[in-house]
Order: sequence, then C-alpha cells, then structure tokens
Amino acid sequence: MSETTISTPHRRLAAHVARPSGDGPWPGVVVLHDIFGISQVARDHAAWLASEGFMAVVPDLFTGGGRIRCIRAIFRDVAARSGPSFDEVNAVRDWLRDQDGCNGKIGVIGFCMGGGFALTLAGDEGFDAAAVNYGQVPADIEAVLAGACPIVGSFGARDSSLKGAAARLEKAATAVGLAHDIKEYPRAGHSFMDPHQMLLPRLLKVLIGGYEAGAAADAKARIIAFFRAHLA
Repeated sequence: MSETTISTPHRRLAAHVARPSGDGPWPGVVVLHDIFGISQVARDHAAWLASEGFMAVVPDLFTGGGRIRCIRAIFRDVAARSGPSFDEVNAVRDWLRDQDGCNGKIGVIGFCMGGGFALTLAGDEGFDAAAVNYGQVPADIEAVLAGACPIVGSFGARDSSLKGAAARLEKAATAVGLAHDIKEYPRAGHSFMDPHQMLLPRLLKVLIGGYEAGAAADAKARIIAFFRAHLA
C-alpha cells in the first residue's frame, strides 16, 4: 500500500493505492469514499480488494478543499451527470489503467455518497463494472442505465434514507437488459459494510443503521464474484 498524487484536468488528487501480492496483471478498481473522505474504512476496502487480486486506488475527492464545499460540489455534479468531479474520477481511472500490472479492465465501487456516484459513472462508458453500496438511486434510473456497464448493488432494508432504492434499481436494470446483481439485506441499515460504525452512539445507530457482519460478508463475496466475472 502506498500514497501518491494523480494529475487531473483541475488539480492533483491525493490517493491511496493498494496492490495485490505476486505478479499481475490484475484488474483495477477505483474506490469512491463516503462523506468522511479517505478514512481508515476506505483504506480497509482498498486492502480487502487487493487481497482478492484487484489493484485498488482511493482518490481523495476532498483534496485541498473544505469537506462541506467538496460534498456539495460532488452532489451537484452527480445530479448534473457531468462536471469537475467526473473529470477527476475519469482521470484516476485512466491513471490506474496505465499502471504496470493492470490488465486494462477497470471497475468502480462506492459507498454512500460514493455509491450514488458509482451508479452514475456506470453509464459513463468508461468502466467495465460498478459496485453500488447504499447509494442514492435517481428517479430517472432507467435512463442512467441505458448502455451502462454491469452493476452489483447492496442495500439495507432498514436504511430509511433509501426506502425502495434496491427495488427501483432492480426493476430498471431488468428493463434495460443490464447484467446485474442487486440485493437488499433485511437486517441491515445504512453503512452496514463499515465496521467502524460499531463505535457510533446507540441512538445514532438506530437512526442511520450500522455495521451488520453477516450482510457485509455476503455483500463482499458477491462483489468479488461479480468483479471477477466482468473484469477478468
């Protein structure tokens, strides 16, 4: 694992890189963090992917800017389906594809804010597979998925902020004939793949959910199987 910076059309982004052990070539995965930025959980996701044979890079989408300002900019770009945030992630994707040891196939995975971003990027024609974890599903999702790459999605039924999101994504992916694996976990809430959520106060866990070990393990297994099928 290492730290680097990646040139984009707008600025140089700080980034965390995790490489598998042994010799490549390996598929690449761009990891899009949640609203907390490059936290330990984001690095842990990169390490997990690397342990499964994927070269992972986590760009710091908050590089050089205030967290709130950057979050607003990302959500604005995602709503518009274009903007500096897209330019930056696409630059990271291209950087990863050019790395020694990468086989040229690139996936994108995101969590919470990054999950919604990953879903939108799936229709950008630059990624070969996308993993969407408790990310927002837009009202015009069927239009977003027209021509999109294969998608694996994981949601929690107890996530009050995303009621019906998994069903809408499943329906839209089926309607456009997209290869997909969408699952909603009955006992899981928001951020159920983040073990650091175990440290949240009890009331906050009730409101937003928290880590659910069984659902997290199953989601990870599905993501790895899906990525291996579409990025090998």
